[in-house]
Order: sequence, then structure tokens, then C-alpha cells
Amino acid sequence: MADAGATTTRIQSRLDRLRAGDDSARDELLTVACERLGRLARKMLRSYPGVGRWEQTDDVLQNATMRLCRALDQVKPETVRSFINLAAVQIRRELIDLARHYDGPQGQGRHHASRAGREGDVASAPGPPERADETDDPARLAGWTEFHERAGALPDPEREVFDLLWYQGLSQAEAADLLGVTERVVKYRWRSARLRLHELLGGRLPG
Repeated sequence: MADAGATTTRIQSRLDRLRAGDDSARDELLTVACERLGRLARKMLRSYPGVGRWEQTDDVLQNATMRLCRALDQVKPETVRSFINLAAVQIRRELIDLARHYDGPQGQGRHHASRAGREGDVASAPGPPERADETDDPARLAGWTEFHERAGALPDPEREVFDLLWYQGLSQAEAADLLGVTERVVKYRWRSARLRLHELLGGRLPG
């Protein structure tokens, strides 16, 4: 993220305008966030093969952007830090809702024969190898749903670091700069968050 500083400046200027009553700043914020949200949606869809088959990344991005738009109608973030956290929450909620939808009794993920490994298919994206008959395993979707719910319920300091590193893809140095703490603090919170999730999920990390 070589342009992290420039992006931070752009976001902050628009947040200032939004709080000053400039509604056009909201659309500009959504445009700025679109790239971040798109990368996150693509990253997370690789972990949701059953959902990815039915929902294109652009659809997830549009829904998450609409969520963010509604959130900005209710909340006016004062800092880049709070805006990025807000964006991460909307993506997490969107993907949890999608997983629940396809994991339901009538969900398409439960009634579709998998064809994992086809070129261009989301299921063939880089990741751990998996058997074709496991690609739409409802337990995997349920596992990821619980994972994201647990991540969202982490103590605030750990959740914020987890969101920045896991969902937003920032480096530890970038997260430290954004949070105004040392890299050592970020490393500690990152390790603590992962250990806590491992314990809460009984060692059953999805993947």
C-alpha cells in the first residue's frame, strides 16, 4: 500500500467536508473506499466458495457500499481510523448475511453439486487444496460465519488490529502508524487476537 499516506489525506479531507455538511463528500468517500472494499470482498470470497459461485464480487461490493452509505447517513466519522473500521464492519456483515443465506435449509449451497477446480471459478482461487465434495460443505460456511462473528466481538484493541491486518490488508507498520502506537504493540495485539480466536473456535479455524 505504497500510497497509504496520500489515501489517508484524501479520506480525512472528505470526512472534514462531510461533517461540515457537504453531502457530496459522502459520494467521494464511497469512491475512495470502493477500492479497499473491492480488495476485501475478493479476498473474503475466496473463503466462501459456495457464496462466491452465486454472488459476483461486484454484487457483494455494491451491497457493502450501500451498507456503508446508510451508515454514513447515521454516523459521521471524525478520523480515517474510524472510517476504515466502519467500512470493515459493513463488509463483515454483508458476508455473514450471505453465508447464512446460503447455509440455510433451502440455501443453494446445500443443493448444488460442486465443480471445484474449474479455471476461473472462485473455488479454484489460491488457497488450501480441498476435495470437490467439500467445496459447498455447509459446515465450512457455518465455520466462517462463526469466525467473522467472533472476530467482530474481540475486545476493541484486538478487534481493531485484526480488522486492519486481516480485513484491510495493512502491514503491521501501517497499522501502527494509523493507530498511533508502536509496531511492538500491534504485534502483541495481533498475536493476542489470533490466540483468542483459536481458543473461542476450539482450534477449528476455517480454511
